[in-house]
Amino acid sequence: MLHRLLNWSLQARHASGLMLLTVCFTLGGAWFIQIVLGIQPCPLCLEQRLPYYASLPLLVILIMQLRHDRPTLARISGLWMIILIAFAIAGGMGAYHAGVEWGLWKGPSDCTGDFKPAGLDQLLAQLNTVKVIRCDAVAMRIFGLSLAAWNAVIASCLVVFGALSLLHWRQSQLAGRTYGSSSLSQ
Repeated sequence: MLHRLLNWSLQARHASGLMLLTVCFTLGGAWFIQIVLGIQPCPLCLEQRLPYYASLPLLVILIMQLRHDRPTLARISGLWMIILIAFAIAGGMGAYHAGVEWGLWKGPSDCTGDFKPAGLDQLLAQLNTVKVIRCDAVAMRIFGLSLAAWNAVIASCLVVFGALSLLHWRQSQLAGRTYGSSSLSQ
């Protein structure tokens, strides 16, 4: 049963749909936490969403291409690789941000560390005009991990799952060309 489920999920059409759903749930969760729970994202949190936003239309295009009668190996592989690169970037950004939160390295100076104003006037002016959401402070933890760490986990899983699915699809397409058993050779 597990083998059949894994085989089904690695099929290109199903895998691309599952990845699209994961991206939608991830972004939906981020927006829910921000809008409904009122936890404002820091600048690094907002930047981590960018690869997910970029992957949305690419995943839709991939799904449409896979539904085409004769998807080309090069076109699908190239598009899939771009999507995997976007997820790898999201995972790297999440790992970087989690490292900032854990104090492993310094983050951007505009949202981490101690602010040292030149004088009292500058401090008061800053306090009246700017509300900085700190990148090195964890706003929310789920099962002990910060949202940045969860982003690294989710994006890394998307990379691994997507790469396995791409390899599965490429093998089936190449086998179809060799043995004449797929729609590509008919």
